[in-house]
Amino acid sequence: MTKPETPLLAADIIIELNDRPGRPIVLIERRYPPLGWAIPGGFVDVGERIEAAAMREAREETALRVKLRALLGLYSDPARDPRGHTVSAVCVAEATGEPRAQDDARHLAIFAPEALPEPLAFDHARILDHFRRYRETGLITPLWSPDSLDNV
Repeated sequence: MTKPETPLLAADIIIELNDRPGRPIVLIERRYPPLGWAIPGGFVDVGERIEAAAMREAREETALRVKLRALLGLYSDPARDPRGHTVSAVCVAEATGEPRAQDDARHLAIFAPEALPEPLAFDHARILDHFRRYRETGLITPLWSPDSLDNV
């Protein structure tokens, strides 16, 4: 029997630096295609919980130990990753200290959420827009409306 093909699962982490004015966020510039600036993150290993993968990926890419605060959402558009169908669980986390580019990160920089670099990889512009609204209101942005489900 052949194993069914399913989407890959990723954990991405929006890291707020709480020890800096304005609580800026950490983005990495990807070392490998697709290129661009991105939220730190990566694939969940078999047998690993999503929250553990998020904390591991944050440490591997930014050298920061993070404290997870919220699940911003699940992003599952089959076209969001040009390498193949990937579903991402996006967490909001906080950290203190000096981040360093490591692992898959070519560079790392700190940005105010309202002043982001370009280009952003994947669907990270959409995700960071949801994050800005979450930060302003404390509410998670619905990823769909009842009307949009009519097209599913």
